[in-house]
Amino acid sequence: MNGTGENSTPTTFDHHEIQQNPQNPNPQIPNPNPNPNNFSHSNSHHYHHISQPQQQQQSNRRPRGFAVTAGNSSGSSDGKGRREREKEKERTKLRERHRRAITSRMLSGLRQYGNFPLPARADMNDVLAALAREAGWMVEPDGTTYRSSPPPSQLGGLPVRSSESPLSASSLKNCSMKASLNCQPAVLGIDENLSPASLDSVVVTEMETKSEKYSTSNIDSPESFEAHQLIQHVQSDFREDDYSGTPCVPVYIKLQSGIVNSYCQLVDPDGIRQELKHLKSLNVYGVVVDCWWGIVEGWTPQKYMWLGYRELFMIIREFQLKVQVVLAFHEYGGSDSGNVFISLPHWVLEIGKDNQDIFFTDREGRRNTECLSWGIDKERVLRGRTGIEVYFDFMRSFRSEFDDIFGDGLITAVEIGLGASGELKFPSFPERLGWRYPGVGEFQAILLVSPCRASFDFLHWCHRARYLQQNLRKAAKLRGHSFWARGPDNAGNYNSRPPETGFFCEKGDYESYFGRFFLNWYAQMLIDHADNVLSLASLAFEETQIVVKIPAVYWWYKTPSHAAELTAGYYNPTNRDGYSPVFEVLRKHSVTMKFVCPRSYIHCRENDESSADPESLSWQVLNTAWDYGLTVAGQNGDPCFDRGEHVKMVETSKPNNDPDRRHFSFFVFQLPSPFVQRTYCFSELDNFIKNMHGENGCHQEPAQV
Repeated sequence: MNGTGENSTPTTFDHHEIQQNPQNPNPQIPNPNPNPNNFSHSNSHHYHHISQPQQQQQSNRRPRGFAVTAGNSSGSSDGKGRREREKEKERTKLRERHRRAITSRMLSGLRQYGNFPLPARADMNDVLAALAREAGWMVEPDGTTYRSSPPPSQLGGLPVRSSESPLSASSLKNCSMKASLNCQPAVLGIDENLSPASLDSVVVTEMETKSEKYSTSNIDSPESFEAHQLIQHVQSDFREDDYSGTPCVPVYIKLQSGIVNSYCQLVDPDGIRQELKHLKSLNVYGVVVDCWWGIVEGWTPQKYMWLGYRELFMIIREFQLKVQVVLAFHEYGGSDSGNVFISLPHWVLEIGKDNQDIFFTDREGRRNTECLSWGIDKERVLRGRTGIEVYFDFMRSFRSEFDDIFGDGLITAVEIGLGASGELKFPSFPERLGWRYPGVGEFQAILLVSPCRASFDFLHWCHRARYLQQNLRKAAKLRGHSFWARGPDNAGNYNSRPPETGFFCEKGDYESYFGRFFLNWYAQMLIDHADNVLSLASLAFEETQIVVKIPAVYWWYKTPSHAAELTAGYYNPTNRDGYSPVFEVLRKHSVTMKFVCPRSYIHCRENDESSADPESLSWQVLNTAWDYGLTVAGQNGDPCFDRGEHVKMVETSKPNNDPDRRHFSFFVFQLPSPFVQRTYCFSELDNFIKNMHGENGCHQEPAQV
């Protein structure tokens, strides 16, 4: 008689729960759902052996519910009674589904917007305990509850916080997203985007308790009423005009990198049109296109192939979308690349076989072909051209080839790749060479031992990494300490942690005279590279917005040394601002700073050993850039955010508490490569774009056709 539906709640009996009493013909049958507040039970069916006498006793018990009606009906058959009982089971299942749906939304809202540490399958006791702790009550493990502090009304309006909950209850009220509570479909059904494991506990259903289709069902159970009441309270706290007065932040979507092949041919024009049609329906402002140096100038020096990109720009113009172009001078490929690999130009790799010093080198002498070493920015080692001349020729070719598109106003900005992953940083975290989060990384292209200690190693290193090493020797000589022409020999390896090293540990050698000299030189190499390339970019793209991407190296931010930032080229320990010198160069060339916004600290709580602090890093970088008068933009670091992260990203893009009303000039949203995840992100993207664009939206003039 157990139901066979997916989300059914079968009645199960254990043999020890049925009290056998020979004097009592009606055994005491336990309540099939002894704990109505328990949401963590399983949906799997359990069959328990019941002896024949027990079955007879069960058959003699007094019928209830629809069985009464069936039994009293004259001439009714056993088949009709069975049908009535099945109907009653279906109604019970509907009530249970409705209750679970309300509970699931309530728990989801508390986790996302209130940051309540609730387990995956929490029951009402967990919810009540979490809310009580947030209100200042003490809840013991056995359920004993008592107040340990005065009520909130007696605290002069100050919020009451619990040490067990990272955020206050006001997080729910201050959360500017109306979330999914107001956006649920009116039909009872299962969300197909959910994983199979969650189908038994999350059901998308109508929030209102009065439904004509299921009006015969009694859904006014205490737990359903409490859950519905709580959700209505949360809904009433969200303001309808959260973003009515906020400025518009145009949202661009980054297109996939594999749409143009290694011969600069457009791979799937029809598929691109379908995706652009979808993006247009979401009212995005434009798209971002990567123009790869390894594709356009991939085979012969100064022979540029732009055909595939021109065809792509024409398709984008059909949909009247704006375009931002990324001139990518780095390698592409990795775990998130969707099996797409784009190398540096083949003629550059051929040069690298004979002269490996054109690439960065780690402490073990391994070469990193992700990008060119900055030591050759002014060295004529690329078929008679320097590094910055190669970049300038590429930029000038692009500007000349698409002069008509620039004239039409289709291209709104050009981003210049300045290092690994297109970001202004040293390639100090290469996964292909063994780095794994949260390792501190390694300094690049530096001598590890003093020449007085190992003269042979010194000469060998001078030959292997002569360009940056020559620069370091010159700097050490000017300082009056030639023996400082080396890197630290106690900085660990890629996956070391600060306490494990003598250089990055608390009061380590990074604070010594040598440490300060070396870190200043290392950071200056990054600044000089940006200055050299941007000087020529300003000539190639006059009257065009130029963008530089700044990384978010947030792990080990809570340590004094900020080790990961140091190896990336940002001399930013706790007693020094390492971003101001970089932003001075960006201001010099009137460049827009695009910050790769990391996820919130909720994402990093499980990695507490990394001492990560994304929020503090974001606050420092963004406010320093704004203080320098820079135009600031943003891009998501992870390919896809959930709705709670969307809320935080909107608040980061245009903070409500900023008295100067500063905000991002635009935001680039990067979708993941797998199709299923992209589909999920599209479903969440609509609400995010509406909030970023504000009530009136971002108006743009159609591109001229």
